[in-house]
Amino acid sequence: MKVALVHDWFSANGGSEKVVAQFIDMFDDIDVFALVDFFTEEDRFVILQGKRAHTTFIQKLPFAKSNYRSYLPLFPIAIEQFDFTGYDLVISSSSAIAKGVLTKVGQPHVCYCHTPMRYAWDFYHLYLEQNGLKGMGLKSYFVRRSLHNIRMWDYASSQRVDHFIANSNYIAKRIEKTYGRKAKVIYPPVATNTFKLVEKKEDFYLTVCRLVPYKKVEIIAEAFSVMPNKTLIIIGEGPELNRIKRFKGKNIQILGYQPQEKLNWYMENAKAFIFAAEEDFGIAPIEAQACGTPVIAFQSGGTLETVVDGVTGCFFDEQTPQSLVSAIDELESRYDS
Repeated sequence: MKVALVHDWFSANGGSEKVVAQFIDMFDDIDVFALVDFFTEEDRFVILQGKRAHTTFIQKLPFAKSNYRSYLPLFPIAIEQFDFTGYDLVISSSSAIAKGVLTKVGQPHVCYCHTPMRYAWDFYHLYLEQNGLKGMGLKSYFVRRSLHNIRMWDYASSQRVDHFIANSNYIAKRIEKTYGRKAKVIYPPVATNTFKLVEKKEDFYLTVCRLVPYKKVEIIAEAFSVMPNKTLIIIGEGPELNRIKRFKGKNIQILGYQPQEKLNWYMENAKAFIFAAEEDFGIAPIEAQACGTPVIAFQSGGTLETVVDGVTGCFFDEQTPQSLVSAIDELESRYDS
């Protein structure tokens, strides 16, 4: 069987890329496609087994490596240029654009959907606010118009998919609300066997994620800025790095990218792992629990399916520093009791 695997883009090694790695392991004859492929050689080896993705014209546009998302209005026409003639099965790994590929009658298209496109649907108003686009200026109009067109295309392209798979019950509900489609839930793979259970913890808190707005790392940093006696370690890279750096201090360390061996050590030894996003599934909280590290998570999204309140962690009900501080106090009271 000849298989085509389509991913949105390859720029960082995150949770969705780990799903891609599993798909590549499953099939002997599989080719990979994406809007752009800017993987490091290390990530290419780990995720793509050394393969290079077939890419679109966006790969060669100016500044694409550092700012490919600015070409969002071109994404639909770019992804539709892939020709899958000769493939028996098309699999898309999609949180944005990959599911929009064109396939033929009798050519099954299965979409593993990590989330419907966030900034076109659920996070539309948040995206405008965080980018200073809530007003009615010319730039705001252009962005709103572009996102409206993307939203219309996104819904239309969802009807091209033959079978949807969701990574959580939470995402299955969003797929049904957004696209009017039913989805089978298959949780993503988590390599829990690569972590060690450590019972005696160090005295620091940890968060690990891509530093993008919806991860809400700024909330975590702000909470610890008013708790100078507690140490926070932030691991990750992304466009929000400079915003987060303003909180850097004696008790807040920003380590950026860390190799897997060091990352595992921090996961295994942290007093608790903090997760402030309304996440689709959330692989990092699973990894933390595999180490015996309790999770303090925002009470929404996929973590409600994986964190057991009062057993493997606790929740906070608002994405505010104050709510997080209260949850940390609650967890520490359990430590002391």
